[in-house]
Amino acid sequence: MREIALVYLDRSGGLQKFVHDCKKYNDSKQSYAVYRFIISINPSDIAELDATLGNYILHNPIQAAQIFQTVCFIAIKTLSLIEQLQTEAQISILLKPTHLPPLPSYVLSLSAFPFNYTSQRFYMSEGIAIAMGTVTKYTQGARFLCTEETCPFSEGIHLPGATESATVRNDFVCSLCSSPLQEDMKFRVLGDKQIVEMIDAKVLNALKGYSNDKSHFRIQTFTVFLR
Repeated sequence: MREIALVYLDRSGGLQKFVHDCKKYNDSKQSYAVYRFIISINPSDIAELDATLGNYILHNPIQAAQIFQTVCFIAIKTLSLIEQLQTEAQISILLKPTHLPPLPSYVLSLSAFPFNYTSQRFYMSEGIAIAMGTVTKYTQGARFLCTEETCPFSEGIHLPGATESATVRNDFVCSLCSSPLQEDMKFRVLGDKQIVEMIDAKVLNALKGYSNDKSHFRIQTFTVFLR
């Protein structure tokens, strides 16, 4: 699947954009703990190229991102794109699909039962934004040092996490020697986040006085985190 991912990046123009993004990192005088790349993908094109990889991206995007992470790391080392890059764990890949298949199973509807949204895959959700919070900062990535000087990880290790609490904590231990890890604060990476309160678009029918042959119903808002 790594070869297919590389072929897709080359054909779609994603590889050229990736090289351009690497050049901006390499020319920057700032030190980075994490090198973040956004890769736009067309699920239909990938499925036609390789059905297995296309299905993997749609239903296991976190694991699929690791495939692209390895491909990008090999490309950086082979082409010497970022001199400061040390380990593959420093690369953060965000797969951004251009669209999802127009099928009911890909639509996130919080008004439908049962709520079987346990898989960490892509969903589409449509609604009305009724409130928006201010843009605040969150920890996007961090670098940790092993407190044991003789340990290879004393030079630094990046710990990725899906949430802020999984990215920055004070109870991380080294996977090699089990010594405590200490964050290198000057390498902390911050990003922007915003909280949006949304409500299902079906509320418009209720406000217009349309009857849906139900004696009573309930509509509840849901919170979306934009990062």
